[in-house]
Amino acid sequence: MSSSNWTADFLSQLGRDTPVAESTVAATRLWQIDSQAWQQLAELAVVHKLRWVAGWAEHVDKQFLINSCFEKQGEYLLLRTTVDVVSPELPSQATVYPAANRSERHSQDMFGIKFTSHPDNRRWTRHQAWIENSYPLRKDFPVQGSPVGVTPPDMHYPFIKGHGAGVYEIPVGPVHAGIIEPGHFRFQAVGELILNLEERLGYVHKGIEKIAEGRTPESLGRLAGRVSGDTTVGHCWAACRAMELAAGVEIPPRAALIRGILAERERVANHLGDIGAICNDVAFVFAQMQMTRLRELWLRTNATVFGHRLLMDAIVPGGVVCDLSDVACSLIKKDIAELRTELTEIITALDLNTSLEDRLYTAGFLSEDIAKAFGTLGYVGRASGQDFDVRRDTPYPPYDQVKVKVALENQGDIASRFWIRYKEIRTALALIEKFIAQLVAGDICSDWKIPPSGSEGLGIVEGWRGEIVSYIRFAADNKVARFYPRDPSQLNWPALEKLVLNNIVPDFPVCNKSLNGSYSGNDL
Repeated sequence: MSSSNWTADFLSQLGRDTPVAESTVAATRLWQIDSQAWQQLAELAVVHKLRWVAGWAEHVDKQFLINSCFEKQGEYLLLRTTVDVVSPELPSQATVYPAANRSERHSQDMFGIKFTSHPDNRRWTRHQAWIENSYPLRKDFPVQGSPVGVTPPDMHYPFIKGHGAGVYEIPVGPVHAGIIEPGHFRFQAVGELILNLEERLGYVHKGIEKIAEGRTPESLGRLAGRVSGDTTVGHCWAACRAMELAAGVEIPPRAALIRGILAERERVANHLGDIGAICNDVAFVFAQMQMTRLRELWLRTNATVFGHRLLMDAIVPGGVVCDLSDVACSLIKKDIAELRTELTEIITALDLNTSLEDRLYTAGFLSEDIAKAFGTLGYVGRASGQDFDVRRDTPYPPYDQVKVKVALENQGDIASRFWIRYKEIRTALALIEKFIAQLVAGDICSDWKIPPSGSEGLGIVEGWRGEIVSYIRFAADNKVARFYPRDPSQLNWPALEKLVLNNIVPDFPVCNKSLNGSYSGNDL
């Protein structure tokens, strides 16, 4: 069924008793439906094989707007319903879409919305930071909160208990031996075999959504670049794209090409780091030393050309702040040639190492069915047969001018996630060269247009971890009323609980690193 037909067929099956008001949010179709049809629509979406993408809520006057975003064949559909603030209740879509589970729990904790029949309504985001019946994303909640002293420890979260002869429990974190961010992992095991894993995240909740309210576009762009420190380009681009769509601003062609170069450089740097870290977690230190060295050289070029190693604040609403000179382009191309040569030699050595192969192949297996159910993205999804990439399937400038080769594996193990990363590096290098070749003289930033109050935008880009979704609604006077960023990690993290099953406890670090979810990107 073509993308032009599936939405009409989907709509017809809702029935005459389910009125749908259709409009658009920028270029995305929006269906406004009655809250009583929320569950029915999710069930139909599963039948029609729609992918659940994101969900968020918003407090507007005396009601909550509840949003769910779906995708099929590169076409996005935004569903919206409303519930009253006095008694906010809505059927849970997590009963049919496991991917919606934590998103609904987040809306429950931040707004006080009750999702009936939810499979797991334990507190997720709030921990002990706010008193009962206090909801930070309601408009009457002060941005500074109501601090009452030291936040009590989160000691009584009801983890699932293991029972049976020889079953024991291993608590790990939230503080770890290193500089990674905090997250708690609770294992049940027999001997060294993992029977169950539960994650407890949210320890680095930053209040991103709350402090976004009232910001100007420029300020919101800077904030978006700090959602996750390793994805400064991806999140900033998604937020700026959402604002540009809402305001009707078209960025210059040269700016789009530079944004593409920035995004692919971010992808390369992170994949280099991950390949080395995966090898290090199975004691193959040589690989980490080499990949760290190559990543460091790559980051130094970032600093030389764009003024920041991690490319912070290079993208702004309307375009970019850094132009590329001929000298800079030559330096980037020289970097690419050197990286290709060295990477080929190192990867050959890794591929021939049988001890490395023994630790990566078949370990951390994630089946295609589970990857699909949880909506896994990027290298995690594509290593388990999920053939989707925003750059190819819903192309945006400058990717609409090139052919993007998407790497795909179906073995679903750590080795597959390793090789997807390597293949994506090769693709990224080729894309950077194509974008440089297409650079023509011109502006790098368009004049900003103040959007009307109520204007909405949905910015979707392919970050290095996968699809990033950014929703923005404007209030009056060019100020942001609502900002919701969905990092790929929100959908990838739950898959870790599945891919570690029947692995041994010592393999958990490399299983975890092969997924490499962002704590910060998950904990808004």
